[in-house]
Amino acid sequence: MGCIHIIEGPVGAGKTTFAGQLGKEFKTPPFILDDWMINLYRPDRPETDIWTWYAERKQRCLVQIWKVALGLLDSGNQAIVELGLLRTADRRLFCQQVESTSHTYQIYVLDLPQVDRWARVQKRNEEKGETFSMEVSEDVFTMASQMWEPPGAEEISELNVEFV
Repeated sequence: MGCIHIIEGPVGAGKTTFAGQLGKEFKTPPFILDDWMINLYRPDRPETDIWTWYAERKQRCLVQIWKVALGLLDSGNQAIVELGLLRTADRRLFCQQVESTSHTYQIYVLDLPQVDRWARVQKRNEEKGETFSMEVSEDVFTMASQMWEPPGAEEISELNVEFV
């Protein structure tokens, strides 16, 4: 029985770096939502009404990532996903999807104070290193940070959550 490792947290918390470390540990590549979004949709991104456009495409990616991850799990492998499930309801929904199979999951939550995360994002924007996928403006960073709902006591007790 495979286990899906779900990595969540706000922008700039170190999720992609952690996903890469888990990938090496379990010898499987992580599925990073941002990579899928950039490679599949970035050239088509409109100048306005970005969030509506983004939400539809994110959902398409989540469906496809789940299909591929489930294939790995069904083959007896581990799967690692970083899906941008910023809200509690979205994390619960994804976990219910996993629970409907014979597989298990582990949620890893990474978080840092907003000022530290913004410093990391600025550095990533400048260096364009291994975990860089797109430049994140301060406006986008702030909006995404406001959307982040850290797991509360109820979510922690009901779901398999580990803070990293």
